[in-house]
Amino acid sequence: MSLKKSSIIIIIILLIDQISKIYVKTHFVLGEDVPVFNWFKIYFIENDGMAWGTKISDFLSIMSDRTAKKVLTLFRVVAIFGIGYWLYSATKNKNPKILIMAIVFIFAGALGNIIDSVFYGIWFNDSHGQLATFLPETGGYDTLFHGKVVDMLYFPLYKGYLPEWLPFFGGKFFTFFEPVFNIADMAISTGFIMLIVFNKRAFPKKEESR
Repeated sequence: MSLKKSSIIIIIILLIDQISKIYVKTHFVLGEDVPVFNWFKIYFIENDGMAWGTKISDFLSIMSDRTAKKVLTLFRVVAIFGIGYWLYSATKNKNPKILIMAIVFIFAGALGNIIDSVFYGIWFNDSHGQLATFLPETGGYDTLFHGKVVDMLYFPLYKGYLPEWLPFFGGKFFTFFEPVFNIADMAISTGFIMLIVFNKRAFPKKEESR
């Protein structure tokens, strides 16, 4: 797959991701949800950390939440350059299509969430009890590099109490699937799953010369 085709796919994923986030951000109040099916809701939350809201400061207590947020965002920016170079190298060397597609999904997803982290703080006002406005006259809800990632896809496939006989978790209320995520997260997950499932095709062993 060529770099041009890869770029087109990345742009498409980014557009879907950002359009969905901007729509939710400007049409939903934080915490609002709209049922689509019994097992699927559009549920607007914001995440200023890593996966499932984890923060660097949760592990390094000496670091403030704001410093941890900036460090995480800067790390993501540096990482995207590394992934971009990986994609360029893979297309240049005509690596397997499955590998290039996986990198494309990971790159597009990572870039989608970076846009939120870097710019959303200055692009939007907050969503607490109100609909956010794009480029408000009064300024955004935070500064550059302190934006929050918009999540909205929620799949509560099962809710109920677990059987008492289960060790540790028996009798507790359980929800599957609990995390709320976005299109960018889906792209990243898809890319990593492709690398795991199709590992041998993505990284074929070179035939030993006789």
